[in-house]
Amino acid sequence: MRSNNSHTKFDKNHDKEHAIWNRRSFLQALGLVGTGSIMLGKIPVSASTITPLSKALSTSENDKILIIARLKGGNDGLNTVIPYYDYDTYANLRPTLRIKQNDSFALSNDFKMPNYMDSLQNFWEDGKMKVVHGVGYSNQSLSHFSSADIWSSAGNKGDNLQTGVFGRYHEDMYPDYLLNPPASPPAIQIGSLSNLMFVGEEAGYAFSVANIDQLAQIAEKGTAFDMQNLPSCDYGSQLGFMRSVNNSTFNYASVINEAYVVATNDVSYEKNNIAKQFALIARLIKGNLGTKIFMVTLDGFDTHADQPNRHKKLMGNFTRAISNFYADLAAQSRDSDVLTMTISEFGRRSKENASNGTDHGAASTMLLFGEGLNGNGFVGNHPDLSNLNSNGNMDFTTDFRDVYATILEKWLCIDSSIVDNVLLNNYNRADLGLRCSSVVDDDIDISDGSFKHYPVYGNETVYVEFVLSRAMEVEVQLVNILGQNIGVIHKERYLQGTHRVNLNPQARRYTPGHYIYRIFAEGKSYSKSIILAK
Repeated sequence: MRSNNSHTKFDKNHDKEHAIWNRRSFLQALGLVGTGSIMLGKIPVSASTITPLSKALSTSENDKILIIARLKGGNDGLNTVIPYYDYDTYANLRPTLRIKQNDSFALSNDFKMPNYMDSLQNFWEDGKMKVVHGVGYSNQSLSHFSSADIWSSAGNKGDNLQTGVFGRYHEDMYPDYLLNPPASPPAIQIGSLSNLMFVGEEAGYAFSVANIDQLAQIAEKGTAFDMQNLPSCDYGSQLGFMRSVNNSTFNYASVINEAYVVATNDVSYEKNNIAKQFALIARLIKGNLGTKIFMVTLDGFDTHADQPNRHKKLMGNFTRAISNFYADLAAQSRDSDVLTMTISEFGRRSKENASNGTDHGAASTMLLFGEGLNGNGFVGNHPDLSNLNSNGNMDFTTDFRDVYATILEKWLCIDSSIVDNVLLNNYNRADLGLRCSSVVDDDIDISDGSFKHYPVYGNETVYVEFVLSRAMEVEVQLVNILGQNIGVIHKERYLQGTHRVNLNPQARRYTPGHYIYRIFAEGKSYSKSIILAK
């Protein structure tokens, strides 16, 4: 009786958690919401400023691409990769939910996978798949909302970070992004619009859409919303206005369309949502879009009830989509360029619940796919099923940030000091078999980033403060939100140290409002938004 009351209480808390989670993403989930490269009026798309980091990436031997597959809701690692070496303990924890031995195929003598994921057998046998055991972080929050933020920001519980791993990565790569974005979207994200992964201090660095149908519309027609078939009434006029405004925010729509129309899919995909996402991304990759990072989303892993049927359908769809995706890329010899990793905010409770499901857990399993892994294998140690924590969860054995650090450094070929800066700490590198093949000029200092700048507000005055590591000439310009250059605010040669330029709107006679300041220093440009008040 006590366990049933506890479960009822948990269900109420869980429903409350979902209500908060859903409110957060409500606006983004509406049909008329999405983001393009930037949200600053009619700023044109142009080639990005050459930085040491972007130059290093562009000289890489292969066009490395990363696919982040988000298994949203908390994927059950124990039923994804079965600890066959401790099957009795596993079966006792899950008398109903366990994957039966004859319903699975072997990865090794110690680990198996359910037969509904058998599309991965060829990946394993061909040395193009790795399994990372016990992935998680310390002091697991068990909350969808906060745990997803931790996985996206690489922070810790309670940090409340507002930027994501790949937001900081792209901020370093494109320091003048607000005024000079790259020719192709740095990242494309389907679903999970409330996710922090690609959020920087100044902008979101992913071309984000609410769902695959929205991206398909953009890819096929070069616009986000149809402007032709509108009702001939006041409502139609208002809808047309809203759609035209929204279309203008998708600054990369035509670029995506150009890549889409020159490529085709060479295999037949299933009609489910995750298959459609992979099919469209394969086409964009083969059309040489130039985007380096994609995020796809498969929702539904919060399996508190009816887990056997739900997990079978989800992972069956996912693994078949992955198999078709790589076969599609292989038709044009692009499969070796692409690495895919799964992420999920947490695993599931080791012991099944009374509703034929599992509750929120901690450590889970991460899967990686691609020829760049240089062989199959297991990474890290599987958690001990006989030594669960006070919540009945497995303790994590691999920090997810160790995996992130390895992929950034060994796959995307980013200098280790920049990786540590992006992840806000110096994490271990996991042995994933990846090897960076980037060829970088000897005269490129990819540890650049010594130029620091930020707005300072105080005493009814606004300043731009910057820090110089050596003497140099600095020019500060002001740009309005339409991308129009207002003029040069200051130009002077400064010595090493910290300096401020006054942007007092009364003295300068600027109209109060939102602006962007732009700094030129030694052939590079940097920008950030600023508010000039009365």
